[in-house]
Amino acid sequence: MKKNATETSIRIQRRSFLKKAGLAAGLGLTAGMGGWAPAVHAQPTLRWRLASSFPKSLDALMGPAEIFAKLVGAMSGGKFTITVHPAGELIPAFGVVDGVQNATVECCHTAPYYFFGKDDTFALGTAIPFGLNSRQLTAWMFEGNGLKLMREFLRGYSIINFPMGNTNAQMGGWYRKEIRSLADMKGLKMRTAGIAGKVQERLGVVTQSIPGGEIYQALEKGTIDAVEFVGPYDDYKLGFYKVAPNYYYPGWWEGSAQTDLYVNIKAYEALPAEYKAMIEAATGYAHVMMSANYDVKNPIALKQLVAAGAKLHRFPKDVMDAAFKEATALYAELSAKNPRWKKIYDDFVKFRADQNMWFRFAEAGFDDFMQAQKL
Repeated sequence: MKKNATETSIRIQRRSFLKKAGLAAGLGLTAGMGGWAPAVHAQPTLRWRLASSFPKSLDALMGPAEIFAKLVGAMSGGKFTITVHPAGELIPAFGVVDGVQNATVECCHTAPYYFFGKDDTFALGTAIPFGLNSRQLTAWMFEGNGLKLMREFLRGYSIINFPMGNTNAQMGGWYRKEIRSLADMKGLKMRTAGIAGKVQERLGVVTQSIPGGEIYQALEKGTIDAVEFVGPYDDYKLGFYKVAPNYYYPGWWEGSAQTDLYVNIKAYEALPAEYKAMIEAATGYAHVMMSANYDVKNPIALKQLVAAGAKLHRFPKDVMDAAFKEATALYAELSAKNPRWKKIYDDFVKFRADQNMWFRFAEAGFDDFMQAQKL
């Protein structure tokens, strides 16, 4: 009798356990899962629109937005859909910040320095002359204070940002005539972007900001004498070498250039925690992929450009020295009149000093040796 009673008790306990476990699973409380897996199926179906500052023809620049949207869709099981729209389809290339701020679209993919006209501080999110290389900028953003400081600034525009791509170091652009000294920069009409234009203007350059899809026509018609855009892969596709064959390096105004996903802060804060995590994960992956993409494609494109008649030149030392001097002076002036700039730039400068000290002994020492070898 005692054995039968024990077996009956065990059966009752087992049925009770299974009943409770089933109820827990139904409520998304399954042990070990933290409630996440069952709960995701109960998340809302959302459809967002992403406006890009880049034309579809520039696939390396458009790529991160498309990778991001695809990943978010896959991770959400198709419940969180983000459609990607190239520049001009929904919003002009340089209108995307207003579009996100005003909630015309939920998010955009852009180069923050395009909007330095609103506040010079935007430029620190992409690149400033004689700034950081791509690894250093990523380190400042994710492990330094960069992302925290930029988010504090962007909250004033109802935006939260996520790093989503980097072109790595850029070239110094295309010129109809050779630049043999600083004197050749004076009076030059040049397309450039970001705060670099202010430095070049102090060198005597007449600058213009023109969206990527409109640059070639301006160069061909003689509206401008020179143009900088990104690097060999994009430049080859845009055909600048056909009109202005002199290709200069280094792009001292863009030791790297980060692109960001800008999200309307209210739209972001309304998201379930799972969708927020998806945005963070997908932007991080797209960030790495853009850098890798350019590192693979630029060497191939540079060979193609030289074969097509491009002439490679290093900027004269007096141009580099004068540009560095003027950039430093400009930053001091901005710090004196713009507290938003100063707060972030002071942190940026300290980080840059430490990074350059380290890279001098590490990457730079290794790179100098390897690039001198015949491989």
